[in-house]
Amino acid sequence: MGVKKKKEMQVTAMTICHQDLETLRSLADVEGKNLASLLLHCVQLTDGVSQIHYVKQIVPLLEKADKNGACDPTIRSCLDILAGIYLSLTVKNPLKKVLASSLNGLPEFFLTEAIQSFTSRLQEELNTTDLYSYRKVTDNISSCMENFDLGRAGVNNLLKNVLHFLQKSLIEISEENRKFAGNHIVQTQLMNDLLVGTRVSVMLVQKIQDFQRIHLKTSGSPTWQSMCGLLSIFTKFLSDDDLLQTIQSTSGLAVILFIKAMFHPPEKIPDLISSLLLRSVDCTSIPDWFLNCCRSLCCTDVSQSTLLFLCQGTLTMLDWQNGSMGLSGEALLLNIVHVLFTLSSQIKESTLELFLSRILASWTSSAIHVLESSSPSLKDSLNGNSSVVGRLLEYVYTHWEHPLDALRHQTKIIFRNILQMHQLTKEKSDSETSGLAADRFICDLTESLLQLEWHVKGKYACLGCLVDYIGIGHILALAKTIPSQILEVMGDQSLVPYASDLLETMFRNHKSHLKSQAVDSTWIDEWHETWVSPLLFILCEGNLDQKSYVIDYYLPKLLNCSPESLSYMVKILQTSADAKTGSHNSRGALGALMACLRTARAHGHLQSATDAWRNLVSSARIKQGLIHQHCQVRIDTLGLLCESNRSTEIVSMEEMQWIQFFITYNLNSQSPGVRQQICSLLKKLFCRIQESSQVLYKLEQSRSKHESENESTKQHPSVSLQQYKNFMSSICNRLFEALFPGSSYPTRFSALTILGSVAEVFPVPEGQVQTVYQLSHDIDVGRFQTLMECFTSTFEEVKILAFDLLMKLPKTVVQFQDSEKLQALFQAALELSSSTKPYDCVTASYLLNFLIWQDALPSSLSASLQTQQASCGDGDKSAVMVERNTLMVIKCLLENLEEEVSQAENSLLQAAASFPLYGRVHCITGALQRLSLNSLRLVSEWRPVVEKLLLMSYRLSAVVSPVIQSSSPEGLIPMDTDSESASRLQTILSEIQPQDTNDYFTQAKILKERDSFDLEDLNASVPNIGASAEIKGKERKTCDVTAQMVLVCCWRSMKEVALLLGTLCQLLPMQSMPESSNGLLTVEQVKEIGDYFKQHLLQSRHRGAFELAYTGFVKLTEILNRCPNVSLQKLPEQWLWNVLEEIKCSDPSSKLCATRRSAGIPFYIQALLASEPKKGKMDLLKITMKELITLAGPTDDSRSTVSKVHALNILRALFRDTRLGENIIPYVADGAKAAILGFTSPVWAVRNSSTLLFSTLITRIFGVKRGKDELSKKNRMTGSEFFSRFPELYPFLLQQLEAVANTVDSDTGELNHHPSMFLLLLVLGRLYPSPMDGTSSALSMAPFIPFIMRCGRSPVYRSRVMAARALVPFVMVDEIPTTIRTLLAKLPNCTDQCFRQNHIHGTLLQVFHLLEACTDSKYRLNAYFQQLLADVAVCTRAKLWLAERQNPCLVTRAVYIDILFLLTRCLDKPTKGTEPAVEHLGFWEDVRRIISGSELITGFPYTFTVPGLPQYLQSLTKLAIATAQAGEQAGNIPIFFSQLLESSFPEVRLLTLDALLERFSTAASGLGEKGLPPLLWNMGGTFLMLAMKENHPECFCKILKILHCMDPSEWLPQTEHCIHLTPKEFLIWTMDIASNKRSEIQSVALRLASRVITHHLQTCEETRDSVAPTLKSWVQLVAFSCGEHLPTESRLAAAEALTSTTPFLLTSLHPILGLQDTLALWRCVLTLLQSEEQAVRDAATGTVVTAMSQGSTCRSTEFAFCQVDASIALPLALAVLCDLLQQWDQLAPGLPVLLGWLLGESDDFMVRVESTHQVEDYLFEKAEVNFWAETLIFVKYLSEHLFQLLSKSSCNALSPQSLHHLHRTASEQGHLLSQLFRELPPAAEFLKTVEFTRLRIQEERTSACLRLLALLEGKEREDTPILGASDSPAEANQFTLVRKETAC
Repeated sequence: MGVKKKKEMQVTAMTICHQDLETLRSLADVEGKNLASLLLHCVQLTDGVSQIHYVKQIVPLLEKADKNGACDPTIRSCLDILAGIYLSLTVKNPLKKVLASSLNGLPEFFLTEAIQSFTSRLQEELNTTDLYSYRKVTDNISSCMENFDLGRAGVNNLLKNVLHFLQKSLIEISEENRKFAGNHIVQTQLMNDLLVGTRVSVMLVQKIQDFQRIHLKTSGSPTWQSMCGLLSIFTKFLSDDDLLQTIQSTSGLAVILFIKAMFHPPEKIPDLISSLLLRSVDCTSIPDWFLNCCRSLCCTDVSQSTLLFLCQGTLTMLDWQNGSMGLSGEALLLNIVHVLFTLSSQIKESTLELFLSRILASWTSSAIHVLESSSPSLKDSLNGNSSVVGRLLEYVYTHWEHPLDALRHQTKIIFRNILQMHQLTKEKSDSETSGLAADRFICDLTESLLQLEWHVKGKYACLGCLVDYIGIGHILALAKTIPSQILEVMGDQSLVPYASDLLETMFRNHKSHLKSQAVDSTWIDEWHETWVSPLLFILCEGNLDQKSYVIDYYLPKLLNCSPESLSYMVKILQTSADAKTGSHNSRGALGALMACLRTARAHGHLQSATDAWRNLVSSARIKQGLIHQHCQVRIDTLGLLCESNRSTEIVSMEEMQWIQFFITYNLNSQSPGVRQQICSLLKKLFCRIQESSQVLYKLEQSRSKHESENESTKQHPSVSLQQYKNFMSSICNRLFEALFPGSSYPTRFSALTILGSVAEVFPVPEGQVQTVYQLSHDIDVGRFQTLMECFTSTFEEVKILAFDLLMKLPKTVVQFQDSEKLQALFQAALELSSSTKPYDCVTASYLLNFLIWQDALPSSLSASLQTQQASCGDGDKSAVMVERNTLMVIKCLLENLEEEVSQAENSLLQAAASFPLYGRVHCITGALQRLSLNSLRLVSEWRPVVEKLLLMSYRLSAVVSPVIQSSSPEGLIPMDTDSESASRLQTILSEIQPQDTNDYFTQAKILKERDSFDLEDLNASVPNIGASAEIKGKERKTCDVTAQMVLVCCWRSMKEVALLLGTLCQLLPMQSMPESSNGLLTVEQVKEIGDYFKQHLLQSRHRGAFELAYTGFVKLTEILNRCPNVSLQKLPEQWLWNVLEEIKCSDPSSKLCATRRSAGIPFYIQALLASEPKKGKMDLLKITMKELITLAGPTDDSRSTVSKVHALNILRALFRDTRLGENIIPYVADGAKAAILGFTSPVWAVRNSSTLLFSTLITRIFGVKRGKDELSKKNRMTGSEFFSRFPELYPFLLQQLEAVANTVDSDTGELNHHPSMFLLLLVLGRLYPSPMDGTSSALSMAPFIPFIMRCGRSPVYRSRVMAARALVPFVMVDEIPTTIRTLLAKLPNCTDQCFRQNHIHGTLLQVFHLLEACTDSKYRLNAYFQQLLADVAVCTRAKLWLAERQNPCLVTRAVYIDILFLLTRCLDKPTKGTEPAVEHLGFWEDVRRIISGSELITGFPYTFTVPGLPQYLQSLTKLAIATAQAGEQAGNIPIFFSQLLESSFPEVRLLTLDALLERFSTAASGLGEKGLPPLLWNMGGTFLMLAMKENHPECFCKILKILHCMDPSEWLPQTEHCIHLTPKEFLIWTMDIASNKRSEIQSVALRLASRVITHHLQTCEETRDSVAPTLKSWVQLVAFSCGEHLPTESRLAAAEALTSTTPFLLTSLHPILGLQDTLALWRCVLTLLQSEEQAVRDAATGTVVTAMSQGSTCRSTEFAFCQVDASIALPLALAVLCDLLQQWDQLAPGLPVLLGWLLGESDDFMVRVESTHQVEDYLFEKAEVNFWAETLIFVKYLSEHLFQLLSKSSCNALSPQSLHHLHRTASEQGHLLSQLFRELPPAAEFLKTVEFTRLRIQEERTSACLRLLALLEGKEREDTPILGASDSPAEANQFTLVRKETAC
């Protein structure tokens, strides 16, 4: 929000040589008024900006001299010096442009002298012979040509010399570039020089007029010779693929430009260039000079890139306007586009593809220029129906989904230009007389675009172009619902930008169209109906993502277009806000309202914030929005308060109160996105406060008389400033309170992030700057300790935030109490750094870094380094202090590590169990990463430390590497804590011991009493750091070491070593020379590090180890590639060749891992290739890919198997690497070939690697899977697009498919499964048809169809299914019905004797999938398609025997029935006024006959062993249900639901119950158009009987759900008659099921039981009394179901049960249950509100909302009838409960229960204490990680409400004796807690975090309970309330029990 200060301009001062300086001194006059004096004073300045001021005075001074009419020698000399100054300045220096601009105004009198001076000085420049000075001269020539008259005149005078210089410089630089091949740093600079030289040559020819007459000169003139020489050079550059493509591209421009300037006559230039492009040059008819210069272009083997850049040059450099080139120019234009089309099918390199797209776009622009005055023949060639436009459109369609954004953008330009071209080709008379309807090209184009799926990104841009071309009216006429369709798509993030841009184009066009035609303002209503109404529907009803994107992208654009629409939207939403309150998954109208207001305010459409609240939304609505159940409503409401388009807008008092209210309940959000938005919005608010406070300070200081008139301040500035200060202080108090013991991760993250923003936005003031607030003023010792304790969080983000916040505070705030505390902290950090728990070393790292940066290390540690301190010098004291402290800590850690490594070399088991090494290394890396290693002052002391670090890293790696490099490191999983498992471990170790000699592999040890070791012995040699550093614990400690611990110790150690080495390479300066003192790493050390990484990447087996070694190695390779040292720079290339050679030789003695997907080898090669500079030619990648693809290809040599496996695995890694981007795409086709062919290998390892590679390629080609649908169109591609991007795959896949089809079905019926079939069909199945697919493409998909159809005959079921799916994309949509009829005709008749069921099944599957493709709703409404489908239905009747018993195969019967079912779905919706076409065909009669004659009616003679029976049953049942539903009205039903439900097959019953459940639930929810049909009336008895006898769990569950959906009054009275159970007995039966069955049935049964209870309670008193005894069991059941250990479904059922019974059992004024049971139910609600599951909390919140909305409770709070969040529902529930206790007059018996909740169960506490003493160290066991629930929050709210209750209530009824037990328990707990705290070690918050936190929480609970008991006894203590709340909890409480009117 803050305004960024403009960066100060840095200008390098100009200088002159000593000789010119002396000249100026000699010429300067005494008064200092002549030009020489001015220049002398100017050049003596050291500030470039000041010099600009003097340069601007030169011309005015000369104008005065001009009036005197004299050009004396002084001025002549000064002009000469000025020329020298101009040429000495660098091209980017602003002084150069200022000087040129000034000299352009030179008086005419001095021009001749000035030109002579410039010419002579430029001549001197041109004479230079230093190759590395050529760039400066070239830049000067370029500067002279750009808007500088003197410079251009000088160049003109020296044209011959300039041309000669350019020729010479290009030749020499080119040669130098060749010499430095391989040194990319030098080559990059030289190639840039070549590029600049080429560009200057082009500029020279374009801007110097003499070139137009060059052809008249003799061929022997020097200028002509230079021109020929330059043309030869550019021709050479154009064909040189080793140069940058930008050089080649510019050379293409230069070649055409030079030809244009030199060739005569000009009329023949188009023909000459045409012959060059078509490679048909007649060498006899062209001049010799041209042949000599451009010989390589006249050959027939010109490269693709050369042709491409020639086309670019032709389009750019020739004049296409006004038809100046005549018919030959038109022919050239057509030739260019045909060449480009040819190149399009050949070029696959991404950069060239991008060039091609730009050139095609340029061609369309040129074509538009030509068409404006072209011949009729050209117009015919380029109209909409021409082949050229067809090819252009095909290019657009195949590239509009290209991965490159820039290329997709070009397709939009091409499409827009096509429309313009089409417009120009139409005769004016045609376009005037006929409208759009007559323009078939535009109509067809529009319709085909609208038919496309909305997931196609290119559709949006093209539709936008069409809207601009034809207007929105035509499109709305074709698709009226298009706004809704596009808004529907906006849930997909990848499509949102395209969709919002299209919508903006449309509604702006529509607005201007309506406005232009309207006579009054009524047009806005139509506009609102079209564009605003769909938006409001989405905002209220759409899904979360959809709404978010619509609000972010669409709403701002709509409001910017029509700000007046805001009041229309608000009016509609206000009226529906009460009805649509929203929920946890729906924003409702309130959410939509807040979103609209937020967007409007942020974009400046609300004039004043206060007006917005007054006129548009009430205060109550704002408050509701801030605690709404839906997270986005809360965010939008907060955004409305925080965001403003004016960064200095004053924050009102009301806004500040709302923000405080929001923060109280919204810190604990589980969603990372929500947390991020909250923190971001609050930071914006703080910025507004800071910036508006500066305005207020200025107002306060100015005290102007206009102050009272100022709109922004309605009160005195000092009052507002004080409000700001109080507000910020209050916010920070709340945030620090949120860091209480046991607070959740989200709360801590939010609080620390917001505090960090406060510290950042309100910095410590410097100088005169005033700041309204400083965080440091509110930090005391307790809060400092709280921040320090955040280091103990198990989440590293919390540690980072706490560390950063502490670092932002001034050092005066950070004060340690005493040296003992400091010593304890440092000692704790050291202990944590050797902990066996991995997350402890992270804590240690942050703790050590904090002590380092705060200069808070123990004095005993620094005593040994006092001499070094004194010698640090007087540099930056802070930096020296940090460096010295870091050095001391690293030395200390290194000493400890040395000792531990020595012990680990003796026993790795001992190390893994007690000091697992990696923690120390992690801390060293952490300390180094925070230090600026490039500006070290203690270099001499660092050097030995770095050397020692490297040696220690290698030693440590040597200790652990045998485990990591063993054949099966992860296999060592058995927990070897007893002799039996130890012996098993020994067996494993003996098997995997190829080269491991470590002690660990000779004996599996158990470290118990007999093998225990003393921790004191381990640390005997570690130097003592003060007395308190001594390790405590004399008693012997036994450690059980497990194989898992050893493995973790080893791979984490390898990980940390790799990261340390990577960090050293990345951060440490390298020595440029062996003896230099400026660097810390020598060349040899870098090479050693590289060898280390190589060894471990190529030999490690453990993924964790080599993945992290890869991370370190990447850092090294990136440094090496930027290193100026050539030997280091070439290391990656050498390493790459070495490993490729090792892979190729496949030596049996090689240590390369051939299993585990080649382990670290792919990572090694990936690191080497990914670090190669992307702007270069990527030669290493190209060579590597060629080698790997060759190795991965088919070979006859069996010895190459290992090489092939490595190659396939490496290819997989490279195709997955996103950093290689589009550079890897040209190799995708070859990779796919290798994978498909590799699948045919007889070797399993090759097939396995091929499968993995194939999977990666599928992802690379079709994108990352974005949905559950395996074949979602988001992850598919049109056939034309696929084959145009990978044309090599077209013949390959066709050939492979033919081979597969030929082997798919043998005459003998034997199984002959081709291995490649699966992969081929998988690829082909991911293609899909598109209406845009043209027939002009040579890559027609028709040849695939017969082969895919034949694959459907495969004897393998899965292959037949895949063949059917793969066939769909290859059949055009309009061809589908014909293809289906052809396939149906192939099916045998019932009279045929010989047929194969496999063939029938394959054919039917193909029919089914084709039919499914064209039953899309988009085509269903099409009358033509309806007729075609009716024809298909006729064809199916001819083969109906396949669905009847005449067909013995159930599998084929099932598929045929599926086809019939699909047809019933497609053809069951008649158009208005007509009968269904199917009915006329007798189709339904056939279907009913099939059902009537099926086994559903006659019974099944089969058992479950019959193949295909379940599938057949499901298909038949679906058809039967469809038939039953279709015949409900007519009464013509072949089978009833009751018959289906009586089937003995669960598949039949389950499908039937599913269909019925859907009908009953729809009827119950009231969503259906009409109620249940008569057939489904009175089915309660049927379901009751079914429930009693159903054994299938899923069916039983569905029955219970149906009963739950039905009204109990319909079926409960029937229980006695149907199942011989009374309603009470049925309730007991239901509760028994809820108690005993599995979770899903249990939850459904609980819901049903609750529904029955609710029914009983709603009816008469007798019924209510009959179930009263059962209620106690129900309460126990609900309480049990709330257990956190149970599945989510059980707790959701409990919440639903509580909600449904709330009015009767929880809030009734006359409770049915006893107080204990009622309170037990309330306890359940409170438990569910603290659940870790969001869904459970939301469901429990529903209970609270229901409770608040009852007549007895609606005045207990101000949020009755509001949808609130769980965080506020908890205190609201307590408020309601306390109010109810008063209303029930049950305070006396209820209070002890509530105090018991507050204290917690004493037995539980004792158990927790015992568990604290018996903690076993499990390796990965963290603390009790809580993501949401916070015990102390519940304690805080409960104590506050009890405090209020007791303060306002009479406690006479309470006797002290009744509370004596609680008082005693609380006092005992308090004493026990004191004792346990005393037993904890120093710095227990770090060393015993879990125990310390538990005790702190219990301490808070106990003190809260004791305070309330003291209040009851009349002895209230003055203790601080829980969590630092204010002294009066009544003030802190947001809810009051005083009855008020509800807010909504």
